[in-house]
Amino acid sequence: MEARRGVESGWMGLPVVGQPVERADAARSRRKLLAAARALIAEHGGVGCLSMDGLAARAGVGVGTVYRRFGDRGGLAEALLDDDEQLFQQSFIFGPPPLGPGAPPLVRARAFLHGVLDQLERHADLAALSETRGPTARYNVPAYQVHRSHLRQLLREADLDIDPDYLVDALMSMVGAGVFLYQRRELRLSLAYLKAGIDQVVDHLGPRSRPGSGT
Repeated sequence: MEARRGVESGWMGLPVVGQPVERADAARSRRKLLAAARALIAEHGGVGCLSMDGLAARAGVGVGTVYRRFGDRGGLAEALLDDDEQLFQQSFIFGPPPLGPGAPPLVRARAFLHGVLDQLERHADLAALSETRGPTARYNVPAYQVHRSHLRQLLREADLDIDPDYLVDALMSMVGAGVFLYQRRELRLSLAYLKAGIDQVVDHLGPRSRPGSGT
């Protein structure tokens, strides 16, 4: 509920925006570990190289420190995504339309889904890694919960024939990391093609029929 209130009110106290308040030494340790993780990814050309033992060795700390900080590889991936996620949330909560406030709800929904695809174009491997903790892990990632809450609110404002509580997950399934990697790498579909598909779906969402409206 707090994530939903945050999105609807414009308050930035969202689950994924920023990290918990840390002591200065803890914050330095976190930055050091994330810098080491990014260096490993850059050197080895992908997230497949990331391991908790390897990160500990690269950063010159005990492996227990890495596990206490991130929990597992999924938690590490979430932390690596955090900076970009903060910027994205700033954009759809406070930024200019059509992504930010000021445009009709379905126009904003379209821009939001395009924005998620843009995020995946940059970080799909990390996003997929952050969702590996279990069959429903994706839905418990804080970023997903914030995205879902935001999109659900837009769908409610659009007053559609389809139940927004069902529709939101159907739309979010179109922009999951796994399906994105499949479409981009195995089917070799372009990012523009995926965005056009989103547009076709959103264009077919109609407002609720009104008694006596003739629809």
